[in-house]
Amino acid sequence: MQQYITQIDVRWADLDPNFHVLHSKYYDFGATCRMNFLTEHGITVPQMLQHHIGPIIFREECIFKREIRFGDKITVTLCLDKLSADYRKWTMVHELLINEGELAALITVDGAWMDTKLRKVAPPPPIFATAFEAIPKTAAFKIGS
Repeated sequence: MQQYITQIDVRWADLDPNFHVLHSKYYDFGATCRMNFLTEHGITVPQMLQHHIGPIIFREECIFKREIRFGDKITVTLCLDKLSADYRKWTMVHELLINEGELAALITVDGAWMDTKLRKVAPPPPIFATAFEAIPKTAAFKIGS
């Protein structure tokens, strides 16, 4: 299976008073990976503005497995788990791996594309569909309604 990854450096500002990464930063790391992929595949902010469409999140869940500490090397993966037939709704999964590939967290994100003028969920333009087809898929990937 192909894989898309983003490398993250832990910054001092990412730490909480217990000297491990603050829980909300895990979500930021997933968002960074998603946006890196989309931007690299033509879904840029100017494209979103041009088409009056942007991503929204319905649910974001993180299962924390291991602490991430200052100095850890973080690899964030991206996979598509579910996609509506018209590309308007999707579920993405991120694994946050530390150092030698140890699973630190699993993030699941349910989202959609929203027409920013109508303020409603809407199918994206064809260029967005092409990018979504390039996202690596989970073993359980399915297309739905």
